[in-house]
Amino acid sequence: MHHIATRARALALVAQGRSLNSVSKELGVSRAAIREWQVRLIPLQRTGGSCERCLPIPQPPGDPAAYSYLLGLYLGDGCISRSRASSYVMRIACADAWPGLIDACESALRAVRPDHSAFRVPKQGCTMVTMASKHWTCLFPQHGPGRKHDRAIVLAPWQQSVVEAHPWEFVRGLIHSDGCRVTNWTTRTVGGEVKRYEYPRYFFTNVSADIRRLFTDTLDRLGVEWKVCSRNGNPFNVSVARKASVALMDAHVGPKY
Repeated sequence: MHHIATRARALALVAQGRSLNSVSKELGVSRAAIREWQVRLIPLQRTGGSCERCLPIPQPPGDPAAYSYLLGLYLGDGCISRSRASSYVMRIACADAWPGLIDACESALRAVRPDHSAFRVPKQGCTMVTMASKHWTCLFPQHGPGRKHDRAIVLAPWQQSVVEAHPWEFVRGLIHSDGCRVTNWTTRTVGGEVKRYEYPRYFFTNVSADIRRLFTDTLDRLGVEWKVCSRNGNPFNVSVARKASVALMDAHVGPKY
């Protein structure tokens, strides 16, 4: 990066009729640089600064609530991959049936990395909300080769602190990615008459035992009762059906929209 005085000196010499070659030799700068300065004297400001984790004393993300929500989305339906531009790309798959979820996902990405641009890439039945950054692996150390359920998923101490400070955002992110709110029904015979009863219920489904444990540990701290619903012998489903617990979930999470 050449000083602004060097740039101005080079342009002044060119204005005097000097050739680019002679100015290049005198100042020790390339002819291509001088041509660029003829178009723009003041260099563009660099974007994409370092993240809070790369500071001499690492700090939590600037918007911890948004980060906690984005962490839940990433653990559910997100991935990080290296791009050709020596950076990483975060991709979150959001079903097109829930446009509000797509908006919330993009807002969280922008809040966590405000100096970067988010993009929506349409796919069949879903939209991939993406953002490139060199620091995704700093902010999400759970990144690694292969599928999440084939490797250990453990939060770093600083991530655990963020989740404990913003537990509902974390639960909301997990539900918005790999969960749902449904209405179940059952029948009961009352006075010889069969009556139908409906009740709301939350489900969270993830193949990774570690991610399910992060979800249920957070529910425990929030006072939400849950149970495992096995299907074909697989304990991949976590259910929240108790009336008081569903009310808590409705107040802080709610259905997708």
